[in-house]
Amino acid sequence: MSRGLRNNNPGNIEKNSTKWKGLSKNQTDSRFFKFESMAWGYRAMFRTLRTYKSVHGKKTLTDMISRWAPPIENNTEGYIRLVSNRAKVYPNVEIDTENKALMCRIVEAMSYQENGVPGNISEIEEGWELI
Repeated sequence: MSRGLRNNNPGNIEKNSTKWKGLSKNQTDSRFFKFESMAWGYRAMFRTLRTYKSVHGKKTLTDMISRWAPPIENNTEGYIRLVSNRAKVYPNVEIDTENKALMCRIVEAMSYQENGVPGNISEIEEGWELI
């Protein structure tokens, strides 16, 4: 099982000062947050992508993933291609972060990239409902 799945953190969100809802009381991973359930981990992904757009002006898939997985430690171009193809969204078109169907596809594809297995759509949708 991948680290992201063990931590209920399908996006491998790194620890920072954010006080996420749904964080596990026992933060055993030195680098990444651990959530109580996958739904809470997916919620954090949705919230992060919304923040990228509303606060940081990252409007396209390319913009968002370049911030999420910067080239200094990732194959960012490959990540963008995989998510674009899997979510069926053009990489340089503005993303509507309020569109549930679109965002669920994007987050599922990102989870797949991060963990190597398809995301569970019911857990992803549950995460959306927690927003």
